[in-house]
Amino acid sequence: MNDNVRRVISVIVVNEASVLSRVTDLFSARGYNITSLTVAPIPDTKYSRLTIATSGSARVMEQITKQLHKLIPVLRVYEHEDMVEKEMALVKIPITENLSDINALSEAYNGKIVNAGENSVIVMVADESRRIDNFLSAIRRYNPKEIVRSGAVALER
Repeated sequence: MNDNVRRVISVIVVNEASVLSRVTDLFSARGYNITSLTVAPIPDTKYSRLTIATSGSARVMEQITKQLHKLIPVLRVYEHEDMVEKEMALVKIPITENLSDINALSEAYNGKIVNAGENSVIVMVADESRRIDNFLSAIRRYNPKEIVRSGAVALER
């Protein structure tokens, strides 16, 4: 049985220089891949939350978690099981495309047109990773000029 599946880990760290480097070094030194990494300060604290999407077996995740706990600035590490997870994408589309179709498509993925300029519009969507994949596939017919995608953010229920 291959249980090498996508996993999401949150790491609460002291917000100080070099913490991110130490966490990513831990992954690279052991040959583990990070597929998504999002870091943001936790409001009104001296801490930050790292949300790391990776893949591996339960044994690999246990090793990663144990190693993360050994890093000095790490306060808490947990693998999400029952969670709400979202990603965001921004897509720049030429103004020559059908804006009502683009808006309808983006609304289907919890999004909307967030900016309109002389030559292009920018659409923002926020949804589950799999649905962002589907949106990006569907929006290609409108000839996007540029696509930017965030990493995952997650909270346990």
